[in-house]
Amino acid sequence: MSPLTASATANSNIAFIKYWGNCEPKARIPANGSISMNLGGLETRTTVTFDAFLDSDDLILNSQPVGGAALGRVSEFLNRVRRLAAINHFARVESENNFPMGAGIASSASAFAALALAASTAAGLELDEFALSQLARTGSGSACRSIPSGFVEWQADGCNPDSGAVSIAPPEHWDLRDCVAIISREHKPTGSTEGHALAYTSPLQESRVAGAPTRLAQCREAILARDFATFAEITELDSNLMHAVMMTSSPRLIYWQPTTLTVMQAVQNWRQEGISVCYTIDAGPNVHVICLTSDVELVAARLRQIAGVQDVLIAYPGGPARLVLEHG
Repeated sequence: MSPLTASATANSNIAFIKYWGNCEPKARIPANGSISMNLGGLETRTTVTFDAFLDSDDLILNSQPVGGAALGRVSEFLNRVRRLAAINHFARVESENNFPMGAGIASSASAFAALALAASTAAGLELDEFALSQLARTGSGSACRSIPSGFVEWQADGCNPDSGAVSIAPPEHWDLRDCVAIISREHKPTGSTEGHALAYTSPLQESRVAGAPTRLAQCREAILARDFATFAEITELDSNLMHAVMMTSSPRLIYWQPTTLTVMQAVQNWRQEGISVCYTIDAGPNVHVICLTSDVELVAARLRQIAGVQDVLIAYPGGPARLVLEHG
């Protein structure tokens, strides 16, 4: 039997209303819903080949063979695909990112979104977008948000086991830019999967989750109305709440570095000057600085002048996960 192969690409995403903590950790059912924007230009490309002649799964990441826990996580995900497709071949997975991994830029989101589409297609499955987001979720929770296009909401629906993501607005709806201030390219010491498991050790998590539906509604309405002032206020509040939970969990997770705080303060100062700009931070030290396209050159230039900012990556509202021609 000839190999079954497919290639796919998916964007990273940045959450404006954050996902932190699970109702059901193994299936990655979120404690609360979240809203994000796909990051066009920051992507993972993955090729999956199921081959009867392989005697184990292989993972090649950025041209380097990878084993250990990373390979185990991918194999566990591939096992779900094999069960759905009723096949038993091992697979070779070749994946490349064009941005830093494991540093709070949602590399696992784009990775498992691309893997979900490539693996399911190679295995002969024909999943619709929502089912594909559900599959991606089982590999990395935030990956479900990298399946649909543009501005995306991951629906929690009270710990619904069928939780998945839908697009709430296309990429062209709002001309935002994400200036990602790279403060560190190092792998974070505690990954998001481990961090989610600690969420409810914080005395603040229950309150954060209880208030999430209100913040979700406010953020959704602000995006649909293109109301930057409201969007900025709720996005920064939600980011701060997530990091407050991290900082008060046991053990404590403090991802911020001194430059992280410098950027946060600078962004608030720029907004007081009248620039439409705000920050949000995932599980890492790097700061996503959201602004209007009209201000992107000014914001990026100012970020580059801050001591400790190594680089600034600029992303735009991105499209859905998509199949690509192998070698094309």
